[in-house]
Amino acid sequence: MSKKKVLICATNYGTWGEELQAPWDIIKAAGHDVTLATPLGKKPLPLAVSVDSDFLDPVINAKTNPPEVCKRIKELTDGTEWNKPIKFKDAKMSDYDCIVLTGGLGAMIDMANNWNLHKLIVDALRTNKLVGALCYSVSTLVFLRDPQLDMKSVIYGKKIAAHPASWDFYGPDWDFTYDLYGATPDNKGTDVHTPGFLWPMEHLVRDAVGPNGTCVSNYKANRANPEVCFDWPFVTGTSVESSIAYGKKIVEVLATLK
Repeated sequence: MSKKKVLICATNYGTWGEELQAPWDIIKAAGHDVTLATPLGKKPLPLAVSVDSDFLDPVINAKTNPPEVCKRIKELTDGTEWNKPIKFKDAKMSDYDCIVLTGGLGAMIDMANNWNLHKLIVDALRTNKLVGALCYSVSTLVFLRDPQLDMKSVIYGKKIAAHPASWDFYGPDWDFTYDLYGATPDNKGTDVHTPGFLWPMEHLVRDAVGPNGTCVSNYKANRANPEVCFDWPFVTGTSVESSIAYGKKIVEVLATLK
C-alpha cells in the first residue's frame, strides 16, 4: 500500500468526539500522512456530552460513548496532536489524495455551507479524489451544488448514508447547547442554543440524491452493525456508531488507489 496524504476536516463548534477520533486514529495507524483542518484554524474540541461515558441518548435510550473511547478522545484533546490545524481557506486540495469530513453537531453551523470547504471538495471532485463525510458533515455535500449538473447537489444520483430522522433531538421545548470539553477563552465554540438539531439529515439527503439516488438511513445501525456507504467518490457514514467503520472504509478504498 502506498502512503497517501489525507486532509481531515473538523468543526470548531463541537465535534462528536469519536467521529473525529476514530477516523483520525485509523487512518494514521494505516500509515497515511494526515493533516487536520478546521474553519478557524483552532483545535477541534469535542462536545462535552460526547466524552461522557454515562451519557444516555434520550432518543434511542442507549449509552453512546464507551469509556475507552472517551479516554482516548480526552488524550487527543488534552495533548498536542490536534493543536495546530490549518484553516480550510489555507488548504490546497492539490496537496492531498483524499479529503475526510468528520461529524458533530457543530458541523451543521460552520461546515455545511462553508465556501472554503466547498471549494476543497469541488477541487477533489474535479481531480477524481476520494471524499468522505460522516454524520452531520454530510450536510456539506447536500448544500454543495454543481453548476455542471443544473445546480443539483454533488451527491445527486449517489448512494449516501444519512443520520436517521428518528434519532434526531426534536420535540417540544427542547433547548440544545454546544458546550465543549476543553474550552478556553480563545477557543470556546459557540453560545448558540438550538431547538434540537438544526435539521433532519435524512430528509435533506433523500431530496439531494434525487429519484435515481439512494438514501440509506438505517435506524437499526449500531456498533456491531454499522452503516457506511461507498459510491465513488463518496464514503459516507451514518453517525457515531459507524465512526470506526467509516475510518476503515476510507483506508480500504485508499489502498485501491494508485
